[in-house]
Amino acid sequence: MVKIRLKRAGKKRAAFYRIVAADARVKRDGAYIELVGTYDPINGEVNLKKEVALKWLQQGAQPTDTVRNILSKEGVMKDLHDAKLEISKAKPKKAKTTKKPTAAKTKTTKKPAATKEAE
Repeated sequence: MVKIRLKRAGKKRAAFYRIVAADARVKRDGAYIELVGTYDPINGEVNLKKEVALKWLQQGAQPTDTVRNILSKEGVMKDLHDAKLEISKAKPKKAKTTKKPTAAKTKTTKKPAATKEAE
């Protein structure tokens, strides 16, 4: 499973993060598939490739809680929602088929076999 998460960079007490798409089994600062953007919590700056983030989300990548908040503030989650609505509106709705009434089937119930009573 692919996750969109933060990869820490920078020095001690001066954190800087890369927003990456990575395999969920890889460690936090390990290898990643694609760079989605950067996040600087000290200055509050976010540089994001919205098209790349949207592509990964549409393919089923799950963002972590912090990344979901960042993507929401940048408007990517709204874009994803709008894209899903467009797809659902574009699909033709299936016509409901009515079932023809069938003859009622009678269920036969088996009577319990007589049990021997202990004497």
